[in-house]
Amino acid sequence: MAATKGTPPRRAGDANKTHPTAGSVEDFIDTVDTGAVRRADARVLLAMMREATGQPPVMWGPTIIGFGSYHYRYSSGREGDAPTVGFSPRKAQLVIYGLTYPPGVDRLLDTLGKFKRGAGCVYVNKLADVDLDVLRELVGTAYVHMTTQQLDSLQSQKGRAQRQEGRG
Repeated sequence: MAATKGTPPRRAGDANKTHPTAGSVEDFIDTVDTGAVRRADARVLLAMMREATGQPPVMWGPTIIGFGSYHYRYSSGREGDAPTVGFSPRKAQLVIYGLTYPPGVDRLLDTLGKFKRGAGCVYVNKLADVDLDVLRELVGTAYVHMTTQQLDSLQSQKGRAQRQEGRG
């Protein structure tokens, strides 16, 4: 990865490149390259996540709006901080981070509505496609889980589970 002027080059073992910034969440939502529906959905998510977490929104890097933070550590020793829950109103979809981590979350995801699941996030075309009450519960559940547990990274958890099952 190339370094910018005055910034040392990043190495593979360096900490997370996404950090909290002083950027304005409202300005980001107002100017992000999306349509009016995505901006309106971003404002709904902003209010929902603020209410569900009790945390103020913070820009993480240039495109993620996060609520709270947690510290992670990989089995390799790499560690850093990440938003506890958050979202990014991308042009193609809303990306909602942190919802897939808590144990037993599949029961809620089964009733969420239309979405695609990623490793640590869900992708939603528009909020009208999902049940907002279920989404609110997912956000609250994920926030509590991530702020009250001693957590290893997902990669470390998967590696440990594979070793215990004799696959790694």
